Amino acid sequence: MTRADVLLAAERLAGLVERTPLIESSVGWLKCECLQTGGSFKLRGATNRLLQLSEAERERGVVAFSSGNHAQGVSIAAERLGIPATIVMPADAPAIKVEGTRSHGAEIIFYDRLTESREEIAGALGRERGCVVVPSFDDDMIVAGQGSTGIEILEQMPHPPERIVIPCGGGGLAAGIALACPDAEIFIVEPEGWDDMRRSLAGNAIVPVEPGPPPTLCDALQTMIVSPITFGILKARNATALAVSESQVRDAVRWAWVEHQLVVEPGGAVGLAAILAGLVPAGEGTVAVLSGGNIDPALHAEIIEA
Repeated sequence: MTRADVLLAAERLAGLVERTPLIESSVGWLKCECLQTGGSFKLRGATNRLLQLSEAERERGVVAFSSGNHAQGVSIAAERLGIPATIVMPADAPAIKVEGTRSHGAEIIFYDRLTESREEIAGALGRERGCVVVPSFDDDMIVAGQGSTGIEILEQMPHPPERIVIPCGGGGLAAGIALACPDAEIFIVEPEGWDDMRRSLAGNAIVPVEPGPPPTLCDALQTMIVSPITFGILKARNATALAVSESQVRDAVRWAWVEHQLVVEPGGAVGLAAILAGLVPAGEGTVAVLSGGNIDPALHAEIIEA
């Protein structure tokens, strides 16, 4: 896929997703996908993908797998387009994400994140019901849709960004923005212990998350292995990959609220965390993508009051 795919997706999505704010801060610019419909950037890729379905495919419906943000993106897009949706979600998904998904009419099937494969469950459902599986990042049209975030950044910035710092789970958002913004340096950020994209890029080959990964507040970034699509794009762009600690993530969630009254979930704050920790240069040329805001209110209160 190419930048042309992202430009087409941005045109296709005009008026169907929010044009989220880009705000100036003391550390650079903040692209507020936490204010997107559904609380994250995921509506972009989901909408772009579902718009490609034939009438027959729309009637049979779609199935997706997600810890929550992609689930909500698919369920919202499906509801708007009149498409039945089934979502495979981990049993430990945050309640706010489960409720958000269910509120848009999707059927939810739970699985055990540590002992079951969501891909296998979704694939079996797809075959059984004859519906299309909509992956969260391993799909050209998903990546192109997420890349519309980068097109907006270019249109909203008073000058071209020097660097863009992006949360990374499967890498769909980062890959899409990397295509959209070819002249910006790309930084991708993962939680410590879940930094399989960092390790993959360092070793020039895709590797999964190592056995026994640590618990993390970044539920949105708990992807066990990245895809050839996202890995290939980020490798070709020479993306710099970083990992941040749980305490650094907490600091970023707190900072976003104290400085800008922005509610950002831990997974959506890892890019900001890397800047605040001094791992990425701050300043006028830096953009941090705040990729999601779906955090349990009690957890958010605990973090900002600490």
